[in-house]
Amino acid sequence: MKENPEGGSVLRRVHRWCRWFRVEHVLVVSGLALLPWLVVLATGLPTAAAVSNWRTVWIGLDAAEAVALITTGLLAGRGHRLHTLTATVAATLLLVDAWFDTMTAAPGADQVSAAAMALGAELPLAAVCAALAARGQGAAAAHSSYGQTDQPPGGEQPSGRGGHAQQPDSGSRGQSGGKRARRSHAEGPGGRRQQ
Repeated sequence: MKENPEGGSVLRRVHRWCRWFRVEHVLVVSGLALLPWLVVLATGLPTAAAVSNWRTVWIGLDAAEAVALITTGLLAGRGHRLHTLTATVAATLLLVDAWFDTMTAAPGADQVSAAAMALGAELPLAAVCAALAARGQGAAAAHSSYGQTDQPPGGEQPSGRGGHAQQPDSGSRGQSGGKRARRSHAEGPGGRRQQ
């Protein structure tokens, strides 16, 4: 390793520099850098523009929304933890669609149609997806507080579909009383006690 004349290795100095530039710092700096760019856009962009790929842009956005909604529905239906991520993506895409629909619509019937779509479909669906993502995050936080057993205190299983608490299998692994005991460190694979 090449030594630096000041006593520390070059590699250590690079490592310290990289730790200072963490992802959080990069995100904040990037957001702050966009603020002056907003002024440039506000003063430099034309009020109207002809777009050659208009149809492709809207088809792509709506296709992305469809994929996000379908994926969220399938993952949430299976109780998969990634549904919170896809629900967040779907909510974001729907908000972007509502914003651009209403802001780019021509005055008159197009503007009324865009507002109706935003208020009647896009914004309500975005709210449902945001609530699903928030509920999933809350459940994930509660789930992680149970420890390694993946079971809440009192023996009840986390709620399944429909919000009803599921009772544990009273006959599993020869345990009685309707409560499944937490797996101890002495238990091996398949629930067998190790000697």
